[in-house]
Amino acid sequence: MRKASAAPAASGERQRSRDGGPLPAAKRLWQLQEAPDPVVEAYTTGEDPALDSALLRYEALGTLAHARGLERIGILSRKECLSLRNCFRTLLRREGFTILPSQEDIHTAVEQHLTAKLGELGRKVHAGRSRNDQVQTDIRLMLKDRLLSIHAAAVSAARRWARFGERHRKALMPGYTHLQRAMPTTVGHWAASHAEALIEGCRGLRWAFEEADACPLGSAAGFGVTLPLDRAFVARLLGFSRIQRNTLRVQTSRPRLEAAALSALALLARDLGTLSWDICLFSTAEFGFMSLDSAFTTGSSIMPQKRNPDVAELTRARAALFPGWLSQALSLGQLPSGYHRDYQMTKGPLLRALGTMGEMLEIVGRIPAALTVRPERCRAAVTEDMLAAQRAMELVRSGVPFREAYQRIAAQSRKLGEPKTARAPVLPKFPGSPGNPGWAAMERDAARERSWAALRRAALDKAWNRLL
Repeated sequence: MRKASAAPAASGERQRSRDGGPLPAAKRLWQLQEAPDPVVEAYTTGEDPALDSALLRYEALGTLAHARGLERIGILSRKECLSLRNCFRTLLRREGFTILPSQEDIHTAVEQHLTAKLGELGRKVHAGRSRNDQVQTDIRLMLKDRLLSIHAAAVSAARRWARFGERHRKALMPGYTHLQRAMPTTVGHWAASHAEALIEGCRGLRWAFEEADACPLGSAAGFGVTLPLDRAFVARLLGFSRIQRNTLRVQTSRPRLEAAALSALALLARDLGTLSWDICLFSTAEFGFMSLDSAFTTGSSIMPQKRNPDVAELTRARAALFPGWLSQALSLGQLPSGYHRDYQMTKGPLLRALGTMGEMLEIVGRIPAALTVRPERCRAAVTEDMLAAQRAMELVRSGVPFREAYQRIAAQSRKLGEPKTARAPVLPKFPGSPGNPGWAAMERDAARERSWAALRRAALDKAWNRLL
């Protein structure tokens, strides 16, 4: 289903249903009599009408599970639950679902839709819920869904970079520290380092997923309700592995949860930024180690000869946005116990980070097929001076203490003129080293990540398909 954006509308504007009938005038779930001041209304609503369109599916799932819970304790009938499900099925098939600014958020918009279609049932389904645990449920369901998609994209990108590295496993190139030539390595070893970074990022995403995998429904505004809600039952319906037990902690934990997801995304983004930096650097004329296909570059508006690595540069720039989004979530979380409206402001950074990471991984996963290695340029840059550590280790093997060997080789190096291309560098062969990056181990790591994600995706699909 295509995500719909919220269209501008004046306060009090009425929507019309598919059959042409008007929906009730927008009235917030908390509103009693007086209409809010329009300036205050716009200020407090903020971005929610636009952002909340991304939560429609998760709002539907949470509402249906809650309805089943109300059926379990005799507040709704089975027939009413089926009516709700059919209504949501129709709604989710529609394109163009709009949240009016006067409706404030997804919760009011959906309840008004249900009331317009189902009458009194639309007003009954909110029993035992607060918008506070509704939005928490929506966010946690959305996080589980989106994190699994991002995880899959990261695993795919890792495998592509590993295969790229294996193709270039024998291509010698300089390894750098402080941007200075240090020791010989291979293009394969360099690519494998980025593949491993992506796998490490997957483990961070797993942690964030597990943090989100706790059902908040039934906590209401932080203190529960006197209805005998079966929270564990509703959690199982939604595919959560557990409930978030303490109802007050549910509300206080929201910015922490979002910060956990943003932390995992920020760490992954940092590594994608490093990869992008490398590509920008190694594709310069001064290095000339590799080049990007024309589809991944742009030209200059004045210099006809230039091709610029804009894709890599913009990936690097996007990576720089994540610490700011994380900082927002962490700062907004420094409040007393309980719900605060401040928490509304964490939704935007979270959704932007999830969307941006998806875009970045799509590009990063496509770069290996568009990257041409120039092995002769790489090899020519591996010079004799870079073998100093290798020669020191040869003296050590002959019995010379390391510090003495270090001094001898350093003295010899100072006497050398312009270094020439090295003839026969020897590469370490232990697992993970330039001579043995460990392709089989990387594939096993990727397989473990795929298996973990497949189990959780299957469980989610099974639970959600049953509800819908």
